[in-house]
Amino acid sequence: MSAQFELDAELRQQQGTGASRRLRRLENRVPAILYGGGKDPMLLSCVAKDLAKSLESEAFYTHIINLKIGGSSEPVLLKALQRHPSKGSVMHADFMRVEMNRKIHVHVPLHFINEENCIGIKRDGGRIAHTLTEVEISCLPGDLPEYLEVDMLDVGVGRHIHLSDLQLPPGVELVALSQGGDHDAQVVAVVPTNGGGGEAGG
Repeated sequence: MSAQFELDAELRQQQGTGASRRLRRLENRVPAILYGGGKDPMLLSCVAKDLAKSLESEAFYTHIINLKIGGSSEPVLLKALQRHPSKGSVMHADFMRVEMNRKIHVHVPLHFINEENCIGIKRDGGRIAHTLTEVEISCLPGDLPEYLEVDMLDVGVGRHIHLSDLQLPPGVELVALSQGGDHDAQVVAVVPTNGGGGEAGG
């Protein structure tokens, strides 16, 4: 884990649609909730522009966040966002407490590298067909990666990369593979440009 994130929050007393609307319009704050860790849920609010700034970074979605509430702080994960259907602005955020000695399940993005130099494209004239763009992993919070890389350099036409082919950092497991070999889903393939039959293969 490279980037470190901090976010300030305040306790809020009122709940409901009307209270949340006033919070967003009059105070420029986003209502939020903090739950998990064997503790009672806490109703919170965050400064809208601070949250929006943090959300500009892809890493914010998959990193442990130091959520500062009053004089204390807690390690949390961003679990859900509710956005305005037309404006795209954040209307509500869900944060989950994490315990540093307990494994967590998190969806992390896949970054496909060397696509422009993939031999299946440059040599064989194929095209890349993505099946997955993120995967669910299990790990301790301190081992949580920002993303997983998928190297496409030596992938030729007709070749398929599955979950079991991914290179994982130490301490990281794929949740799907823990459920058995029949969950070894295809991640990406290089298929002929004149037909998409390679996308469905195993």
